[in-house]
Parts: sequence; structure tokens; C-alpha cells
Amino acid sequence: MLRAFRSASLKRDWSYTVYLPPGYNPEGARYPVMYLLHGNAGNANDWITQGRLQATADTLIERHEIPPVVIVMPQGGTDWYVDRKEKMQSAFLNDLLPEVEAHFAVSNQRAGRAIGGVSMGGFGALRFSLLEPGLFCGAMLLSPAIYANEPPLNSAARYVGVFGDRQFDPRVWHELNYPALMRGYFARNWRVPMFIAAGDDDLTIQAESSVLYTHLRRAQNPAELRIVDGGHTWEVWRGLLGQGLKYALECVK
Repeated sequence: MLRAFRSASLKRDWSYTVYLPPGYNPEGARYPVMYLLHGNAGNANDWITQGRLQATADTLIERHEIPPVVIVMPQGGTDWYVDRKEKMQSAFLNDLLPEVEAHFAVSNQRAGRAIGGVSMGGFGALRFSLLEPGLFCGAMLLSPAIYANEPPLNSAARYVGVFGDRQFDPRVWHELNYPALMRGYFARNWRVPMFIAAGDDDLTIQAESSVLYTHLRRAQNPAELRIVDGGHTWEVWRGLLGQGLKYALECVK
């Protein structure tokens, strides 16, 4: 299902794709909800067309491995889910969540809300988990485009015009990057369990995923790490999607 609404933060119409579980009943109890963020070169429908999300979720629900869940996939453009070119962070947190909760029978509580992302979307899902741990009870990061220091020269983060006004600005990057959010996150009471996974041929991303995993575990934040055969591709992410959904949705009630 595709839906669009007027985003006050973006000052334009904004669309998102919705997966509804088999037997969805808008008049019954509220469903848990999971938000999935796409990658830099992709769009919201990639989760359906390339990730085979519907078949995976349907099967997991049928087997009672995850609860019936509504899954929301917004169009993220190439803004890396931050407030720079457009106010994508504000749009997600302040506009999209209330929009979804008003039009679908989904939970508006932390215990019924999870988040995930792939590549650039993993960067966004991690940031939102650290910024607002009171909103999400679980997270799934598939080949997250995260870099504890600066992104490599071939990273899209350097060229999309987000982290700097005319060219890549390390100061902007470090202000928005996840290490800058860690202290504030760990000072709060909430902890977001995180499923982190990458392909072994995706050398930088799998190494950076291991760095994040180590930081989290040393701070006693629940996390799981999977390094599997493959690169930075949907073939890898399709294979990991079921595991990631199960882990991220373990927390929902």
C-alpha cells in the first residue's frame, strides 16, 4: 500500500509504503509497527521488490516467529535521514510517526515500535535509536553505512551534498555521526537491542559494524552481530532480513 501526506517539516507531500499483515483488522487491537529505511541509491519499494519483505514477513507471522506487524517504509531520498538538505530527521520523528499512528491501527508506545535500515538507512536507524531510545524497543542494522571516523573516499556520504554546504565537511559529519550521540544515549535509561549484520566482502562496513557491536556490548547494550558471505547487495540483505526482523521484534508487546 502506498500513501502520501503533507509533511510540515519537509513542506511538501511525502510518501511511504506500508506492509499490512494477513488478516489486518483496523478495528481490533493495535499492532506493533516497524519502520524500515532504505539505502542511498534506493527507494522505499526496494524492501518489497528486492528484499522480498512481504513473503518473508508473511512466512514469519504464519510460523509465529514474529507477531502480526505493520511495516512502514518511507521515501528517504539521499538525505541520510538528517536535518540538512531537507529536514528528514524532523519529518520522520515529528511527522511520519503521528501520521502512521493516526491512519493505521499501530502502537504509539515504545514497547510496540521497532526500527531498521539498510546501508544509508542503517545509518539513519542507528541515529534515531541513539537520539530517541524512548521511541524504539529494537533495531535492525543491515550493512549500515556507519563510520566511527570519516567515511572512505568512495562513500556516497561524501558526495550527496548533505554533510557540508558545497563539499564534504568533516566538522558537519562528526557533529551528526553516531559517536557524537553515544554519550547522551548511555546517559539515559533506555537501551535499544540492536541486530547488526554485514557481508564479509563488504570490508569497510563489516569492520565498522564490528566496531559498533564492540562499543555496545562493552556498555552492556544488548546486540547481535552477523558477518555472512557476500557483499553490499540485496542478496545478502534478503538472507538476513528474517533474522533481523525476529531480533528487532522480540521486544514488542
